[in-house]
Amino acid sequence: MASKKEETIHNRIRRLRFDNGEMTQQELAERVGITRQTVIALEAGKYTPSLLLAFRLAATFGVRVEDVFQYEAGST
Repeated sequence: MASKKEETIHNRIRRLRFDNGEMTQQELAERVGITRQTVIALEAGKYTPSLLLAFRLAATFGVRVEDVFQYEAGST
């Protein structure tokens, strides 16, 4: 039986914060309506955002969702 790799979502939130005037985690959290702890979890890849939050984050940075998040499918 072949093992299955886990699906993952990578993000560029930290890079985008710094590319946008060195925005703090707190500033980003306030702009999109989440807590700073949620931003920390997102950046660490420990939290997968809802679709709505993903769009809010992208809009805050003025980019497409695909520019913030990258999906990597697992393989068998």
